[in-house]
Amino acid sequence: MTRIGSAARVGCMTDRIETLIILGAGGDLTSRLLLPGLGTLLASERGQEVRVIGVDRGDVSEAAWRKTVATAFAGDASELGTRVAENATYIQADATAAADLQRVFAAATGRIALYFALPPAITILVCTAMSSLELPAGMVLGLEKPFGTDLTTARALNRRLVKLVPEEQIFRVDHFLGKSTVLNLLGLRFANRVFEPLFSAPNVEKVEITFDEQLALEGRAGYYDKAGALADMIQSHLLLVLALASMEPPASLDAEDLRGAMAQVLRATRPWEPDGTSSRRAHYMAGTIGDRELPAYTAEKGVDPDRGTETLAEVTLAIDNWRWAGVPFVLRSGKALGGARQEIVVTLRPVPHLPTGLTGPQGPAQLRIGMKPASLDMEIIVNGEGDPFELERVGLQADLRAGELSAYGEVLAGLLDGDPTLSVRGDVAEECWRIIGSVVTAWRENAVPLDSYPAGSAGPAHWS
Repeated sequence: MTRIGSAARVGCMTDRIETLIILGAGGDLTSRLLLPGLGTLLASERGQEVRVIGVDRGDVSEAAWRKTVATAFAGDASELGTRVAENATYIQADATAAADLQRVFAAATGRIALYFALPPAITILVCTAMSSLELPAGMVLGLEKPFGTDLTTARALNRRLVKLVPEEQIFRVDHFLGKSTVLNLLGLRFANRVFEPLFSAPNVEKVEITFDEQLALEGRAGYYDKAGALADMIQSHLLLVLALASMEPPASLDAEDLRGAMAQVLRATRPWEPDGTSSRRAHYMAGTIGDRELPAYTAEKGVDPDRGTETLAEVTLAIDNWRWAGVPFVLRSGKALGGARQEIVVTLRPVPHLPTGLTGPQGPAQLRIGMKPASLDMEIIVNGEGDPFELERVGLQADLRAGELSAYGEVLAGLLDGDPTLSVRGDVAEECWRIIGSVVTAWRENAVPLDSYPAGSAGPAHWS
């Protein structure tokens, strides 16, 4: 996958980062995703020299921190990665205390990228502490989703952030934008004459964007039980996929053109029913997935049964513009399901008239874009073998190219290069919360029932 958006760098953003500071260095996100992503970047041709400083409250020796970094890089061994791991530094500090932050910044050299590998509530406290400091020139902020917990808090967070640094120095990281298959949507739609006119209301009956997992809670109750499938996946990841799949062709892939096109289509997006009842929710009960026996979600350690958190969410949305008027977009994500599916399914409308005398398969054809594995499968109807009047359905298949970097490697490349193309712009983050606002209200008021499904099944039986 080629690099996109490099022309979007402006002003001081052209200077490379010299120091990457990771707040929350002792957390699961850092060791499981962030550092391995950095390893893939350092092992690639796009790698660059960077000093890594880990910051957390825990008492960790510098040797132990360097071992953590080296272990995360192990699968992507490179001379540069080895050098970065050997020069990594750890600072024990409270990131919510201004004096400690000042001490951390003083230990850095050159231009700084400050990565918040922290929960949203802690991120806000850190930003509050930073507001009393004179920040190093050109500092870039990298923040993990969720960006706020609703529209009000997202707006408040954005207002606070732009008082610290300009918007172009704020990288709201949603690693889904770094997935090569998601980015492949751009080439698929806008470089192929057969697909671009196909993606429109006269040709499309509905669009389904699905991210079903076989994984269950996996010890993440502290975060997940307060978020649920709607906020964890649909509000962020899947709405960004929707934007790429439905936006108008941008003039270029520079950051402002691409992100502007995404913002435009999201502003036109709303729940199919304005009151939010065009949605469904459920949580898993005890069941079996492979050789794993899973308890009911409400019996998982750390879960508050009274909270009524969903582990499977489905929302039907409408896009009020010329291209998509009347086409339902169904977004679905869930955990502890029998099969893993990460795909976009575009169901095409039947032809206006089938000549009398042709017989064969009923039902519309579909275009499937797999996100994992990366694939393209397009159904077409052709004359059958033997009897030319008997139609049959066949599939045209292709494997989509994987990127050089992991998803986190891709977004870190943008962060370190000062290229905001794969960053979620502030207004986009707010639009995503606005879109699901009435759904959240409907669920809170129990206007939509909380269904259940056995772990290892396809979901509630009556959902079909």
